[in-house]
Amino acid sequence: MNKIMIVEDDPKIADHLRNHIQKYEFEVMKVMVFDHVMEDFHQYSPDLVLLDINLPSFDGYYWCRQIRKESICPVIFISARIGEMDQVMAIENGGDDFITKPFHPEIVMAKIRSQLRRAYGEYAAKVEERVLERDGLRFFPERLELTFAEKAASLSKKEADIIESLLDRYPRVAGREDLLEKLWDDLAYVDENTLNVNITRVRKKFQLIGIEDAVETVRGAGYRLHVSWTKEDK
Repeated sequence: MNKIMIVEDDPKIADHLRNHIQKYEFEVMKVMVFDHVMEDFHQYSPDLVLLDINLPSFDGYYWCRQIRKESICPVIFISARIGEMDQVMAIENGGDDFITKPFHPEIVMAKIRSQLRRAYGEYAAKVEERVLERDGLRFFPERLELTFAEKAASLSKKEADIIESLLDRYPRVAGREDLLEKLWDDLAYVDENTLNVNITRVRKKFQLIGIEDAVETVRGAGYRLHVSWTKEDK
């Protein structure tokens, strides 16, 4: 069952969308706190997002850019703005489609189905899935998943980028600067602790699949994948 996340601050419109979409056997989640959209995104892991432009605190363009840093799931903007530049901005900020209010619910359903087919179904690009493997650990970059000993953990895009770098460099050290450059385009705006926070998240994902101490800190250099689990857990 595909999961749809609705980011719309008008409760009547949000409820109308949710009730109609659920009729077609989709699982639907409605965001309630608009300062923490990405927290809901991480927890819910939707297959598609319906996103309004005019939102409290940050607009839909901002949230779409945040989603695009971590995911390629389809994003459909729904807005009362009808100007051509609004639609251009939606696409340039990472959106896949644009629906103007007022809308017919069946138009929304048709566009949802279309985007899901393009992303995951019959129209999705047919490419051979990459798998990186090391001593029983399997990493799937395209599906953002890590598995070991029949356990699996879902990853954010940044977590996946870090793990891919560690696997590519193993048994060498993945340097801090190299990791920062891979993860963020503009290093001038990256806080010094940002990488540390993401490394901590990566370690927790390894722990979820039963691997402790998977990422070794090499002082003054960076991080190295630690494979000592092979003797104990395989």
